[in-house]
Amino acid sequence: MKALVALILLVQLPIHKAIPAAPPAPLGCDDPESEAAAEVAVNYINGHSHHGYKFALNRIDNIRVVPQGPNNDIIFLELDLLETTCPILSPTPLENCTLRSFAEHAVEGDCDVKLQKVDGTLSVLASKCHSHADSNEDLLKVCPDCPVLAKMNNTEVLETVSAALNDYNSKTTESYLRLLEIGRAKIQYHPGYVIVTEFAVGATNCSAEEAKANVGACQLLPEDQSNFGFCRAVMVKHPSQDLQVDCQLYGHQVPAPDIPLLSRPGVTYIHPGQDTSAGLAPSAVGVTNHNLGLAHNNPVASESSSSEILRSMLSAKSVTKRAVAAAAQHNKVPRPVGFVPPPPPCPGRIRHFDI
Repeated sequence: MKALVALILLVQLPIHKAIPAAPPAPLGCDDPESEAAAEVAVNYINGHSHHGYKFALNRIDNIRVVPQGPNNDIIFLELDLLETTCPILSPTPLENCTLRSFAEHAVEGDCDVKLQKVDGTLSVLASKCHSHADSNEDLLKVCPDCPVLAKMNNTEVLETVSAALNDYNSKTTESYLRLLEIGRAKIQYHPGYVIVTEFAVGATNCSAEEAKANVGACQLLPEDQSNFGFCRAVMVKHPSQDLQVDCQLYGHQVPAPDIPLLSRPGVTYIHPGQDTSAGLAPSAVGVTNHNLGLAHNNPVASESSSSEILRSMLSAKSVTKRAVAAAAQHNKVPRPVGFVPPPPPCPGRIRHFDI
Protein backbone atom coordinates (compact mmCIF):
# COMPACT_ATOMS: atom_id res chain seq x y z
CA MET A 1 0.00 0.00 0.00
CA LYS A 2 2.84 2.38 0.90
CA ALA A 3 4.45 1.58 -2.42
CA LEU A 4 1.22 2.43 -4.27
CA VAL A 5 0.91 5.76 -2.42
CA ALA A 6 4.54 6.60 -3.21
CA LEU A 7 3.95 5.81 -6.88
CA ILE A 8 0.86 8.05 -7.00
CA LEU A 9 2.76 10.92 -5.37
CA LEU A 10 5.66 10.45 -7.79
CA VAL A 11 3.34 10.60 -10.78
CA GLN A 12 1.81 13.80 -9.46
CA LEU A 13 5.17 15.58 -9.15
CA PRO A 14 5.65 18.34 -11.76
CA ILE A 15 7.88 17.34 -14.61
CA HIS A 16 10.52 19.97 -15.34
CA LYS A 17 11.54 19.84 -18.98
CA ALA A 18 14.58 21.72 -20.28
CA ILE A 19 13.41 24.92 -21.92
CA PRO A 20 15.25 25.57 -25.16
CA ALA A 21 17.25 28.78 -25.21
CA ALA A 22 15.58 31.62 -27.03
CA PRO A 23 17.22 32.49 -30.34
CA PRO A 24 19.37 35.62 -30.20
CA ALA A 25 17.71 38.86 -31.16
CA PRO A 26 18.40 39.88 -34.77
CA LEU A 27 21.27 42.32 -35.21
CA GLY A 28 20.47 45.94 -35.82
CA CYS A 29 22.33 47.80 -38.53
CA ASP A 30 24.00 50.10 -36.01
CA ASP A 31 24.98 47.37 -33.54
CA PRO A 32 28.73 47.11 -32.82
CA GLU A 33 28.86 43.62 -34.32
CA SER A 34 27.27 44.89 -37.56
CA GLU A 35 29.69 47.79 -37.76
CA ALA A 36 32.64 45.45 -37.19
CA ALA A 37 31.49 43.28 -40.10
CA ALA A 38 30.99 46.36 -42.27
CA GLU A 39 34.53 47.56 -41.51
CA VAL A 40 35.98 44.24 -42.64
CA ALA A 41 33.83 44.37 -45.79
CA VAL A 42 34.86 47.93 -46.71
CA ASN A 43 38.55 47.14 -46.17
CA TYR A 44 38.17 44.11 -48.42
CA ILE A 45 36.44 46.15 -51.13
CA ASN A 46 39.13 48.83 -51.12
CA GLY A 47 41.91 46.26 -50.93
CA HIS A 48 40.65 44.47 -54.04
CA SER A 49 39.59 47.48 -56.09
CA HIS A 50 41.69 48.19 -59.17
CA HIS A 51 40.70 51.66 -60.33
CA GLY A 52 39.53 55.03 -59.09
CA TYR A 53 39.30 55.94 -55.43
CA LYS A 54 38.82 54.43 -52.01
CA PHE A 55 35.28 54.26 -50.63
CA ALA A 56 34.07 54.89 -47.08
CA LEU A 57 31.01 53.50 -45.29
CA ASN A 58 27.97 55.76 -45.35
CA ARG A 59 25.23 53.42 -44.10
CA ILE A 60 24.50 49.79 -43.37
CA ASP A 61 21.25 49.15 -45.22
CA ASN A 62 20.63 45.63 -44.01
CA ILE A 63 22.23 42.71 -42.21
CA ARG A 64 21.20 39.08 -42.00
CA VAL A 65 22.94 36.39 -39.93
CA VAL A 66 22.54 32.70 -40.77
CA PRO A 67 23.94 30.38 -38.06
CA GLN A 68 25.96 27.46 -39.43
CA GLY A 69 26.95 25.82 -36.16
CA PRO A 70 28.68 26.63 -32.88
CA ASN A 71 30.64 29.89 -33.26
CA ASN A 72 30.08 29.80 -37.01
CA ASP A 73 27.82 32.29 -38.81
CA ILE A 74 27.30 33.47 -42.37
CA ILE A 75 26.61 37.21 -42.54
CA PHE A 76 24.98 39.03 -45.46
CA LEU A 77 25.45 42.79 -45.61
CA GLU A 78 24.00 45.53 -47.78
CA LEU A 79 26.20 48.63 -47.67
CA ASP A 80 26.03 52.20 -48.96
CA LEU A 81 29.47 53.67 -49.61
CA LEU A 82 30.73 57.09 -50.65
CA GLU A 83 33.84 57.93 -52.66
CA THR A 84 36.78 59.60 -50.91
CA THR A 85 39.48 61.79 -52.43
CA CYS A 86 42.13 59.11 -51.80
CA PRO A 87 43.19 57.32 -55.00
CA ILE A 88 43.09 53.56 -54.71
CA LEU A 89 46.90 53.54 -55.04
CA SER A 90 47.40 55.94 -52.13
CA PRO A 91 49.00 54.49 -48.98
CA THR A 92 46.87 56.84 -46.86
CA PRO A 93 44.75 54.80 -44.40
CA LEU A 94 41.03 55.03 -45.12
CA GLU A 95 40.32 56.70 -41.77
CA ASN A 96 42.57 59.59 -42.86
CA CYS A 97 40.96 60.01 -46.28
CA THR A 98 38.71 63.00 -46.93
CA LEU A 99 35.22 62.20 -48.09
CA ARG A 100 34.37 63.79 -51.43
CA SER A 101 31.75 66.44 -50.74
CA PHE A 102 28.32 66.64 -52.33
CA ALA A 103 29.36 69.82 -54.20
CA GLU A 104 32.29 67.96 -55.76
CA HIS A 105 29.80 65.65 -57.49
CA ALA A 106 29.74 62.70 -55.13
CA VAL A 107 29.89 59.05 -56.20
CA GLU A 108 27.96 56.37 -54.31
CA GLY A 109 28.73 52.67 -54.13
CA ASP A 110 26.20 49.94 -53.36
CA CYS A 111 27.60 46.61 -52.19
CA ASP A 112 26.25 43.21 -51.20
CA VAL A 113 28.83 41.29 -49.18
CA LYS A 114 28.85 37.76 -47.83
CA LEU A 115 31.08 37.10 -44.82
CA GLN A 116 31.78 34.21 -42.49
CA LYS A 117 32.46 34.57 -38.78
CA VAL A 118 34.23 31.62 -37.17
CA ASP A 119 35.30 31.82 -33.53
CA GLY A 120 34.99 35.59 -33.68
CA THR A 121 37.12 36.00 -36.83
CA LEU A 122 35.49 37.63 -39.86
CA SER A 123 36.42 36.91 -43.47
CA VAL A 124 34.80 37.92 -46.76
CA LEU A 125 33.55 35.09 -48.97
CA ALA A 126 32.11 37.12 -51.85
CA SER A 127 31.13 40.64 -52.82
CA LYS A 128 29.12 42.36 -55.51
CA CYS A 129 29.24 46.13 -55.99
CA HIS A 130 28.26 48.86 -58.40
CA SER A 131 28.73 52.61 -58.19
CA HIS A 132 27.24 55.70 -59.77
CA ALA A 133 27.68 59.46 -59.60
CA ASP A 134 24.89 61.58 -58.21
CA SER A 135 22.68 62.90 -61.00
CA ASN A 136 23.58 66.23 -62.58
CA GLU A 137 20.06 67.45 -61.83
CA ASP A 138 20.34 66.74 -58.10
CA LEU A 139 23.71 68.46 -57.87
CA LEU A 140 22.62 71.55 -59.80
CA LYS A 141 19.47 71.96 -57.69
CA VAL A 142 21.66 72.42 -54.62
CA CYS A 143 24.67 74.03 -56.28
CA PRO A 144 23.74 75.69 -59.61
CA ASP A 145 27.30 76.89 -60.25
CA CYS A 146 29.06 73.61 -59.46
CA PRO A 147 30.70 71.87 -62.45
CA VAL A 148 29.52 68.32 -63.07
CA LEU A 149 31.64 65.31 -63.91
CA ALA A 150 32.84 65.07 -67.51
CA LYS A 151 33.32 61.84 -69.43
CA MET A 152 36.83 60.56 -69.00
CA ASN A 153 37.32 60.18 -72.76
CA ASN A 154 36.17 63.74 -73.45
CA THR A 155 38.58 65.28 -75.98
CA GLU A 156 39.33 68.31 -73.81
CA VAL A 157 39.92 66.09 -70.78
CA LEU A 158 42.41 63.94 -72.71
CA GLU A 159 44.16 67.04 -74.05
CA THR A 160 44.46 68.50 -70.55
CA VAL A 161 45.92 65.30 -69.10
CA SER A 162 48.41 65.01 -71.97
CA ALA A 163 49.47 68.66 -71.69
CA ALA A 164 49.79 68.41 -67.91
CA LEU A 165 51.93 65.27 -68.01
CA ASN A 166 54.15 66.71 -70.73
CA ASP A 167 54.55 69.89 -68.70
CA TYR A 168 55.51 67.97 -65.57
CA ASN A 169 57.98 65.71 -67.38
CA SER A 170 59.60 68.69 -69.09
CA LYS A 171 60.39 70.31 -65.75
CA THR A 172 61.26 67.41 -63.43
CA THR A 173 64.78 66.12 -62.86
CA GLU A 174 63.44 62.84 -61.53
CA SER A 175 61.92 59.80 -63.28
CA TYR A 176 59.85 60.19 -66.43
CA LEU A 177 56.20 59.54 -65.55
CA ARG A 178 53.71 57.55 -67.58
CA LEU A 179 49.95 57.78 -67.35
CA LEU A 180 48.20 54.90 -65.59
CA GLU A 181 44.60 56.07 -65.64
CA ILE A 182 42.37 59.11 -65.49
CA GLY A 183 40.49 59.23 -62.20
CA ARG A 184 37.90 61.95 -62.83
CA ALA A 185 37.44 65.26 -64.63
CA LYS A 186 35.19 68.31 -64.55
CA ILE A 187 34.67 71.15 -67.00
CA GLN A 188 33.53 74.54 -65.76
CA TYR A 189 32.15 77.04 -68.28
CA HIS A 190 31.25 80.02 -66.06
CA PRO A 191 32.58 82.41 -64.92
CA GLY A 192 35.78 81.04 -66.49
CA TYR A 193 36.42 78.15 -68.86
CA VAL A 194 38.33 75.68 -66.69
CA ILE A 195 39.12 71.96 -67.03
CA VAL A 196 40.11 70.05 -63.88
CA THR A 197 41.52 66.53 -64.13
CA GLU A 198 42.90 63.93 -61.75
CA PHE A 199 45.03 61.02 -62.95
CA ALA A 200 47.28 58.24 -61.67
CA VAL A 201 50.89 57.93 -62.86
CA GLY A 202 53.79 55.53 -62.59
CA ALA A 203 57.54 56.14 -62.57
CA THR A 204 59.54 54.58 -65.41
CA ASN A 205 63.09 53.27 -65.74
CA CYS A 206 64.10 56.51 -67.54
CA SER A 207 64.93 59.91 -66.23
CA ALA A 208 63.00 62.75 -67.81
CA GLU A 209 66.18 63.72 -69.65
CA GLU A 210 66.71 60.19 -71.02
CA ALA A 211 63.10 60.08 -72.21
CA LYS A 212 63.77 62.97 -74.59
CA ALA A 213 66.05 60.72 -76.66
CA ASN A 214 63.82 57.62 -76.79
CA VAL A 215 60.57 57.83 -74.86
CA GLY A 216 59.40 54.52 -76.33
CA ALA A 217 62.07 52.70 -74.34
CA CYS A 218 60.75 54.03 -71.02
CA GLN A 219 58.80 51.34 -69.22
CA LEU A 220 57.12 51.26 -65.83
CA LEU A 221 59.46 50.14 -63.07
CA PRO A 222 59.32 46.42 -62.23
CA GLU A 223 57.21 45.16 -59.36
CA ASP A 224 60.00 45.21 -56.78
CA GLN A 225 60.77 48.87 -57.57
CA SER A 226 57.36 50.23 -58.59
CA ASN A 227 56.57 53.82 -57.69
CA PHE A 228 53.07 55.13 -58.33
CA GLY A 229 51.59 58.53 -57.76
CA PHE A 230 48.73 60.89 -58.50
CA CYS A 231 48.41 64.24 -60.28
CA ARG A 232 45.90 67.04 -60.37
CA ALA A 233 45.87 69.45 -63.27
CA VAL A 234 43.91 72.66 -63.84
CA MET A 235 43.80 74.16 -67.31
CA VAL A 236 42.28 77.62 -67.72
CA LYS A 237 41.20 78.43 -71.28
CA HIS A 238 39.26 81.65 -70.74
CA PRO A 239 39.48 84.56 -69.98
CA SER A 240 43.25 83.88 -69.85
CA GLN A 241 45.24 80.71 -70.49
CA ASP A 242 47.08 78.86 -67.75
CA LEU A 243 48.10 75.32 -66.77
CA GLN A 244 48.87 74.17 -63.24
CA VAL A 245 50.04 70.65 -62.43
CA ASP A 246 50.70 69.08 -59.04
CA CYS A 247 51.98 65.48 -58.82
CA GLN A 248 52.77 63.38 -55.76
CA LEU A 249 54.67 60.09 -55.91
CA TYR A 250 54.00 57.64 -53.11
CA GLY A 251 57.31 55.79 -53.21
CA HIS A 252 57.71 52.04 -53.48
CA GLN A 253 55.12 50.15 -51.44
CA VAL A 254 55.45 46.53 -50.41
CA PRO A 255 52.13 44.94 -51.43
CA ALA A 256 50.19 42.53 -49.26
CA PRO A 257 51.49 39.00 -49.96
CA ASP A 258 47.97 37.59 -50.49
CA ILE A 259 47.20 39.94 -53.41
CA PRO A 260 48.81 38.89 -56.71
CA LEU A 261 50.31 41.53 -59.00
CA LEU A 262 47.47 41.54 -61.54
CA SER A 263 44.96 42.09 -58.75
CA ARG A 264 46.70 45.10 -57.26
CA PRO A 265 45.02 48.49 -57.56
CA GLY A 266 45.64 50.64 -60.58
CA VAL A 267 47.70 48.27 -62.70
CA THR A 268 45.26 45.54 -63.61
CA TYR A 269 44.46 46.65 -67.16
CA ILE A 270 48.07 46.97 -68.29
CA HIS A 271 48.31 43.86 -70.44
CA PRO A 272 50.37 43.27 -73.58
CA GLY A 273 48.60 44.51 -76.69
CA GLN A 274 46.11 46.68 -74.81
CA ASP A 275 46.22 50.38 -75.63
CA THR A 276 46.47 52.44 -72.45
CA SER A 277 47.96 55.53 -74.03
CA ALA A 278 44.83 57.49 -73.19
CA GLY A 279 44.90 56.34 -69.58
CA LEU A 280 41.57 54.59 -69.91
CA ALA A 281 40.64 51.08 -69.04
CA PRO A 282 38.21 49.79 -71.70
CA SER A 283 35.46 49.87 -69.05
CA ALA A 284 36.04 53.61 -68.43
CA VAL A 285 35.45 54.82 -71.99
CA GLY A 286 32.41 57.10 -72.20
CA VAL A 287 31.70 57.22 -68.45
CA THR A 288 32.25 59.84 -65.75
CA ASN A 289 33.46 57.59 -62.94
CA HIS A 290 35.11 54.22 -62.51
CA ASN A 291 32.51 51.55 -61.80
CA LEU A 292 33.22 49.84 -58.51
CA GLY A 293 31.31 46.82 -59.77
CA LEU A 294 33.75 46.23 -62.61
CA ALA A 295 36.52 46.05 -60.05
CA HIS A 296 34.70 44.03 -57.49
CA ASN A 297 32.69 41.10 -58.79
CA ASN A 298 34.81 38.67 -56.87
CA PRO A 299 36.35 36.18 -59.33
CA VAL A 300 37.29 33.86 -56.47
CA ALA A 301 33.69 33.31 -55.50
CA SER A 302 31.83 30.74 -57.54
CA GLU A 303 28.82 31.70 -59.61
CA SER A 304 26.63 29.82 -57.16
CA SER A 305 28.10 31.84 -54.31
CA SER A 306 27.40 35.10 -56.10
CA SER A 307 23.84 34.11 -56.91
CA GLU A 308 23.41 32.96 -53.32
CA ILE A 309 24.19 36.49 -52.20
CA LEU A 310 21.40 37.84 -54.39
CA ARG A 311 18.90 35.17 -53.33
CA SER A 312 19.70 35.73 -49.69
CA MET A 313 19.49 39.47 -50.03
CA LEU A 314 16.10 39.23 -51.73
CA SER A 315 14.93 36.95 -48.95
CA ALA A 316 16.26 39.37 -46.36
CA LYS A 317 14.49 42.26 -48.08
CA SER A 318 11.20 40.35 -48.01
CA VAL A 319 11.67 39.67 -44.29
CA THR A 320 12.42 43.35 -43.74
CA LYS A 321 9.27 44.42 -45.62
CA ARG A 322 7.18 42.05 -43.49
CA ALA A 323 8.81 43.42 -40.35
CA VAL A 324 8.08 46.99 -41.42
CA ALA A 325 4.46 46.11 -42.12
CA ALA A 326 4.17 44.40 -38.73
CA ALA A 327 5.74 47.40 -37.02
CA ALA A 328 3.28 49.72 -38.75
CA GLN A 329 0.36 47.62 -37.48
CA HIS A 330 1.96 47.50 -34.04
CA ASN A 331 2.25 51.29 -33.96
CA LYS A 332 -1.54 51.59 -34.28
CA VAL A 333 -1.90 50.27 -30.73
CA PRO A 334 -2.63 53.12 -28.27
CA ARG A 335 0.51 54.17 -26.35
CA PRO A 336 0.96 56.13 -23.12
CA VAL A 337 1.58 59.85 -23.45
CA GLY A 338 5.28 60.49 -24.01
CA PHE A 339 5.99 57.00 -25.35
CA VAL A 340 8.88 57.01 -27.82
CA PRO A 341 9.03 53.88 -30.01
CA PRO A 342 12.48 52.36 -30.47
CA PRO A 343 14.19 53.02 -33.82
CA PRO A 344 13.90 50.27 -36.46
CA PRO A 345 16.91 47.92 -36.52
CA CYS A 346 17.59 48.64 -40.22
CA PRO A 347 18.54 50.58 -42.25
CA GLY A 348 21.20 52.15 -40.06
CA ARG A 349 22.18 55.76 -39.56
CA ILE A 350 23.57 57.89 -42.38
CA ARG A 351 27.14 58.80 -41.45
CA HIS A 352 27.70 61.54 -44.03
CA PHE A 353 24.92 62.49 -46.48
CA ASP A 354 22.34 60.79 -48.64
CA ILE A 355 22.40 60.92 -52.44
